[in-house]
Amino acid sequence: MSETLDTTRLTLLLTELRLPATKQMWTGFAERSDKEGWPAARLLMALAENELAERDRRRIERHLGEARLLPGKTLDNFDFNSVPMISKAQVSALCAGDEWLRNGANLLLMGPPGGGKSHLSSAIGLALLEKGWRVLFARTSDLVQRLQVARRELALEAA
Repeated sequence: MSETLDTTRLTLLLTELRLPATKQMWTGFAERSDKEGWPAARLLMALAENELAERDRRRIERHLGEARLLPGKTLDNFDFNSVPMISKAQVSALCAGDEWLRNGANLLLMGPPGGGKSHLSSAIGLALLEKGWRVLFARTSDLVQRLQVARRELALEAA
């Protein structure tokens, strides 16, 4: 009976502390800990690592939804040989997100249709997102259409 009360109370405490992954996984970790004779610190470390990994996964998932990146467009499947004027080393430097992001710069890709701009920008966005940066993918045509609608609705400044 007291074990049931303890697990109920622990579940409530984990909810109050906003530790959803720990709340969901603690019983499995506790059983494994008891079975393998883990010290308390190891159990706590495993739970904390799991919570952080789950938070990171949810953050990336949330930011992916907000970023509006094109699905399936990665650097791994971009054919650098078909567009020789694009330097793979330069793109890799952009993906590192070093100084240009800290300075608050934007990335604008321009060129003729079919040059891989959308694929490349989406792939760079994905690489940056995985490193913890927030990104937003937008085509110029979409931005222009949005601004035209805002102008028509007399809300251009707000847009």
